Amino acid sequence: MKNARILYVEDDLTLSFVTRDNLERAGYTIDSCEDGITAYEKIANGTYDLYILDVMLPKIDGYTLARKIRQKNEAVPILFLSAKSTLEDKIYGLQLGADDYITKPFSIEELILKIEVFLKRSGIDSTRMQKENIIQIGSYKFSQSALQLINGAKTHALTHKEAELLAYFCTHTGSILKRDDILNKVWGNDHFFSSRSLDVFISRLRKLLQSDPSVKIENIHNVGYRLVVGG
Repeated sequence: MKNARILYVEDDLTLSFVTRDNLERAGYTIDSCEDGITAYEKIANGTYDLYILDVMLPKIDGYTLARKIRQKNEAVPILFLSAKSTLEDKIYGLQLGADDYITKPFSIEELILKIEVFLKRSGIDSTRMQKENIIQIGSYKFSQSALQLINGAKTHALTHKEAELLAYFCTHTGSILKRDDILNKVWGNDHFFSSRSLDVFISRLRKLLQSDPSVKIENIHNVGYRLVVGG
């Protein structure tokens, strides 16, 4: 998706300049700032197609900004771009609702590839269900293309990865899916996504599906997961 509007928050001015220049050359519209308060104001007053956040920011940190973004929009992609590289940092970022967590140093090519992946469905009108793509999951109606999970009058916006993961489960309902197969199918060659990272996304889906007790994502010990509907 070219000409997508991205908010990029980074307090390292040299890195920010280089990254912004490359992203603009790739065709994106970049709005950048260097501290959390300025970013918070932009988040509150503006609309973006994707957010790129450093974690260690002055005034308001990136984790807090991610919470604010998710309060406003549950589906917009959030990428963390940070020097904090422990597995615990990455897991925490994902638990806040981020779609990806890239550690510094990073390659511009990797960043652009990830941006393209998360914006590839940008032409979809996510404000309505697309009837030809609806999947019934118990009492829920799921549209991967619209990034929506509907239960009665309540609509949940999904992130791209939540939707891809749920779609993969739906195409294999009742079957045991190995962890490695899920990771390879949904995240491809991205070796950052470990089994613990997958567990975070499973937890997010379980929370979204908890209103219907007939819909369960079962943990198969030492193997993987299985989506069970009814029974």
